[in-house]
Amino acid sequence: MRAVVVHGAGDLRVEERPEPVAGPGEVVLDLEWGGICGSDLSYYRHGATGTAVVRAPLVLGHEVAGRVRSLGPGVTGVEVGLPVTVHPATPVGDLALPDRIAGRTNLHREVRYLGSAALLPHTDGAFAEQKTVRVDQLRPLPAGVDTLHGALAEPLGVAMHAVRRAGEVRGRDVLVNGAGPIGALVVAALRFAGARTVTAADVSPAALGIARALGADVCVDVGAGEDLPGDVELVIEASGSPGALGAVLHAVARGGTLVQVGNLPGAPTPAALGDLVTREITWVGSYRFVDEISDAVAALAAGLDVSPLITHRFPLADAAEALRVAADRSTGSSKVMLQLA
Repeated sequence: MRAVVVHGAGDLRVEERPEPVAGPGEVVLDLEWGGICGSDLSYYRHGATGTAVVRAPLVLGHEVAGRVRSLGPGVTGVEVGLPVTVHPATPVGDLALPDRIAGRTNLHREVRYLGSAALLPHTDGAFAEQKTVRVDQLRPLPAGVDTLHGALAEPLGVAMHAVRRAGEVRGRDVLVNGAGPIGALVVAALRFAGARTVTAADVSPAALGIARALGADVCVDVGAGEDLPGDVELVIEASGSPGALGAVLHAVARGGTLVQVGNLPGAPTPAALGDLVTREITWVGSYRFVDEISDAVAALAAGLDVSPLITHRFPLADAAEALRVAADRSTGSSKVMLQLA
């Protein structure tokens, strides 16, 4: 079978790998679609993402969907041909969490995530024609949710987790800073959760167009010199740009809340943070998700349309070109999809 493998910065190859075999409690999937994530881009461009450095060949990809190909010993309740998406996380070691974070499985000290170089050996991802996963990682796709859109359940789960971290959003006015794929999905998740109005801000008119298609009422083109609105009670920061933090914090109303879902750099970087104190802002982090991927599948089945996010599709053989397009915002790309089957 073929797989998309990164060997280091700028070194991406479509390679032949042995066909997987399901062990006890596992299934083999025929993958059909995969969405390119920012971490995939970082591994491809820099050979690392955050503190995770590629030290051995790594199969990329954690936003995927496909169909069950075969069952391992002891697997019941799953039929061959079932369309599914996959929860990419596997906690490592002692699964007990302190009472204060009970149930927040995304906060385990060590988590293996599909397509991650954070641990050795690396955890191969699912940009491949086939992949073995545990049966408990499967999330069946209901009628009406095809595998193309099912592959978006993982990033939509990230967005829905960020919205959940914000508390009750129904009837509230919200600013989303950053309209890349996660920011645009945050817009969609906010509308689905009943937010009264959603304002999206970005430097890219193309990204703002997608945010509007996903439900943004107002779009702010920061790249054209437009200012963020002020006194916003709830802001979700999805750009991950330290340079934007000063303006974003200043946009939050006194006593308001800022949810940080955009990944910030692991190294020291300058940022203007004074308003965090003087406005008594509650700054909340949001990391991956617990099981909001299941909520995302249910939302897709209930009619949440995230189609505008998909801007490009490439066959697996053209993976390098797909990642180049995804990394270049001048292409107008948002979510670039790989057809794996």
